[in-house]
Amino acid sequence: MTESKKLKAFSAPKGVPDYVPAHSAEFKAVQNTLVAEAHRAGYEHIELPIFEDTGLFARGVGESTDVVSKEMYTFPDRGGRSVTLRPEGTAGVMRSVIEHNLDRGQLPVKLAYAGPFFRYERPQAGRYRQLQQVGVEAIGVDDPALDAEVVALADRSFRALGLSGYRLEITSLGDATCRGAYRQKLQEFLFALPLDEATRQRAELNPLRVLDDKREEVKEMTADAPLMLDYLSPECREHFETVTGLLDDMGVSYQINPRLVRGLDYYTKTCFEFVHDGLGAQSGIGGGGRYDGLMKQLGGQDLSGIGYGLGVDRALLAMQAEGVSLTTGARVDVFGVGMGADAKRRLAGLVNELRVAGISADMSYGDRGLKGAMKGADRAGASFALVIGDRELDNDVVAVKDLRSHEQQEISTGALVEHLRQALRP
Repeated sequence: MTESKKLKAFSAPKGVPDYVPAHSAEFKAVQNTLVAEAHRAGYEHIELPIFEDTGLFARGVGESTDVVSKEMYTFPDRGGRSVTLRPEGTAGVMRSVIEHNLDRGQLPVKLAYAGPFFRYERPQAGRYRQLQQVGVEAIGVDDPALDAEVVALADRSFRALGLSGYRLEITSLGDATCRGAYRQKLQEFLFALPLDEATRQRAELNPLRVLDDKREEVKEMTADAPLMLDYLSPECREHFETVTGLLDDMGVSYQINPRLVRGLDYYTKTCFEFVHDGLGAQSGIGGGGRYDGLMKQLGGQDLSGIGYGLGVDRALLAMQAEGVSLTTGARVDVFGVGMGADAKRRLAGLVNELRVAGISADMSYGDRGLKGAMKGADRAGASFALVIGDRELDNDVVAVKDLRSHEQQEISTGALVEHLRQALRP
C-alpha cells in the first residue's frame, strides 16, 4: 500500500481518556481501593445499566440542572424509545431498588457501585465526557448518624489512597419545611439583579442553581445572597449539628461552606464536597448528600437516602499532584526465559503451574536471545527470573535468579512452586 493510500488511524473520542499500561494499573488500584473501603463498611455491590430511560434522569436529577439540560448523551434506540447514557448513579440505583423491592427488607439498603458515567462537557484536565466514579447509596433511614457514616467513609477512602491535601466542605440545604421561605427570599434577591435571560429562567426554576454559577460576574453579583443555613428549620438545624458533631467525634476535619451547592436538584439537608487545590479549575474530587423525596419522585415509597460519588479520574490526578502511588510497577512476580524449543515447552508448563498456584508469572516469547529476554523480565518488574536451557532440561532443574539480590540457584522443577511461594512471602 502506498503512503498516499495509507488508512487513517483512529483516535479515542474527544474527552474520553484511555488508561493503558502502566497507568492502567494505578487506575485499577484506585478504583479497587475505593470499592474495598465501601465493602468494609457493609455496602454491597450493585451493577447498573450503562443506559436508562431518559425520563429517569429528567425526573430524578432535575430538568433545571446543567446535567439534564446540556450534558446528557440522549438518543432514540431502534424501537424509538429515548434512552440516555447514565450521567450519574443515584437515580439508577433508586430505580433498581424500587424495581426489585430492595426497600421492603432490612433498612437501610446499603449499595456500592463503580464504573463509567457520561456527560457532554467541554473537555479539560480532570473533566471528561466519560468519567469514572465509585459511589455508595444508603437508602431508607433518615438518621444523621448515617449521614456522618457516609461522609466519614468518603474521607477514609481518600486517605486510603494516600491523599492528604484536600479539604471537606459541608453544609445543609434544608428540606421542604424550610426551603420554601428561603426560596422566596433568594428569588427576591436574584430578581433584583441584572441577570441575563437564561440565568433569570434558572432562578425561576431553581434559584439555588444560580449560586452554583461558575462565572465570575455572577459570583460577584450573588456574593451577598441570603444563605440556606440562615433559614433552616429547628429540625434541620438539629440534624446538621448532629452530623457535624459526629464528624468531630470521628476525627473527620471539615469546613462549613454555606454557599456550597451540588450540581443535582435532588439534594436535601446534608450536602458535602471534597476539594483538592492541586487540580486547578476542576478541584472537586468527590461529594454527595442526602436526597429525601427522590424515591417518591421516582414512583417508590417516601423513603430518604444519602450517598456520594468519588471521582477515580480526579483522585488519580490528585495523587499525581501529591506524588503518591498505590502500585509498585511490577506486572508479574516471576518471568521465565526458555532457550530453545524444548526448553520453552517445559517452561510453558511450569509457568502454568505457578499461575494455578496463585503466583503471577509470564515468560518470553519469540526468538530473542538470553540478554533480550532478560530485559523483558526487567520491564515486567519481576522479582525472580527462571531460565531453562539444555543443561537444565537434562537435569530437570530451573535456574532461579533473584533479580533483587542478583543471587542465583538451581531448583528442581518439582520444588519450584513451593520455593517461589516461600521466597515471595512478605
